[in-house]
Amino acid sequence: MAAEITSRVTSGTFSLDGGTWDVDNNVWIVGDANEAIVIDAAHDAGAILDALDGTKLLAIVSTHAHDDHVNAAPALSDATGAPVLLHPDDLPLWRQRHPDREPDGLLADGQVITVAGTDLTVLHTPGHSPGGVCLHAPGPKALFSGDTLFKGGPGATGRSFSDFPTIITSIRERLLTLPDDTRVHPGHGDGTTIGAEAPHLDEWIARGH
Repeated sequence: MAAEITSRVTSGTFSLDGGTWDVDNNVWIVGDANEAIVIDAAHDAGAILDALDGTKLLAIVSTHAHDDHVNAAPALSDATGAPVLLHPDDLPLWRQRHPDREPDGLLADGQVITVAGTDLTVLHTPGHSPGGVCLHAPGPKALFSGDTLFKGGPGATGRSFSDFPTIITSIRERLLTLPDDTRVHPGHGDGTTIGAEAPHLDEWIARGH
């Protein structure tokens, strides 16, 4: 039986390149009554702890290190003992937010994280940030896309550490090759499917970042 997927929306700010924006983030919890992982500990460690409701937390997986996706990670780690995991290419962004604390472990492309009998494979999908990753769970046909892919297009690339051609390559080669009925669970906003987004790739390229 596949692990359950639940979410908690948290609100806060995102800061980069001297600007600050109010944002709502999707915090994804994957697991069962015995164990879980959290994908992107955003804004409010207390709210995430409440959602876990005592479930053992195995890991805090960061899809990337923009501060709105990792700002609650150290506090959640301290409260649960769970390690914070991040791709090494995003360490410069992480250190902007948490200069006095390193992640507890580093993610690698192809790495498999198992929780509640469900395997999630790490897909390195740079573009929105150098170390951006997605997590693919073929069992429940789920993709946790961070800020790489949203309903309606790719994540933003008009800021430091980002690149539009790179995110397009990541989406084309790593994500749109997944089954059409794969459910996409993004870092912000509503979900979608690979099949709903794939036909629009050329439109996104023409639109640019």
